[in-house]
Amino acid sequence: MAHKPRILLVEDESGIADTLQYVLSTDGFAPVWCSTAEEAIRQFTAEPPALAVLDVGLPDLNGFELFKRLQALPGGAQVPMLFLTARSDEIDRVVGLELGADDYIAKPFSPRELVARVRGILRRSVRPGVPQTATSPPMSVVKQVTPPFMLDEERHQIRFYGRLLELSRYEFGVLRLLMQRPGRVFTRDELLAKVWDDTSDSYDRTVDAHIKTLRAKLKTVAPAIEPIRTLRGTGYALSEDLPESV
Repeated sequence: MAHKPRILLVEDESGIADTLQYVLSTDGFAPVWCSTAEEAIRQFTAEPPALAVLDVGLPDLNGFELFKRLQALPGGAQVPMLFLTARSDEIDRVVGLELGADDYIAKPFSPRELVARVRGILRRSVRPGVPQTATSPPMSVVKQVTPPFMLDEERHQIRFYGRLLELSRYEFGVLRLLMQRPGRVFTRDELLAKVWDDTSDSYDRTVDAHIKTLRAKLKTVAPAIEPIRTLRGTGYALSEDLPESV
């Protein structure tokens, strides 16, 4: 029997949860329902899922805070996550995207649309549960693209000045694309088209939000260096003249 991708569903409204469990199950997934953030953390710790659907309005913890706690767990940064919420204001979407979420759906919504979004996200997701190792991977699968960066395609890992970066799926995709052509300016539309699965519900702010979180992670390694340049009104490029060591 083929393995069914495990979907962690964190939703406190039982009616919505029942519907989503049904459509996910009939579409080949194995949903695991949690009605509280505390229960979700326990389930995630026991076995990281293929994807997590998080309601923002949970009874015990804000969904955005739950997202950050799950991301901090072992393997959490490699699990794609989608926010499900009654809030439809743009500011809430921006907050979710800036945190590094893969998608955001506002209630009311079509359960089939959610399943389609889940499938789209998983299509290019990193296999969950693979531990991020601190040791150097075999050089046969590592490619040095520009001196400070090392790309491991097989493990979906990028090192910056020897440090392994904990990247979300889209952060990895953006940085990998910029690394392929240092100095080349990629417009927001190009980044959306080449990195995101479905651009119909994405917009320029999506790219800006992921660039912001990516820059923050690079700064933890080299605070004085700006590897990603912004060309206002155009897009982003990876700097060509980065020092080889810090």
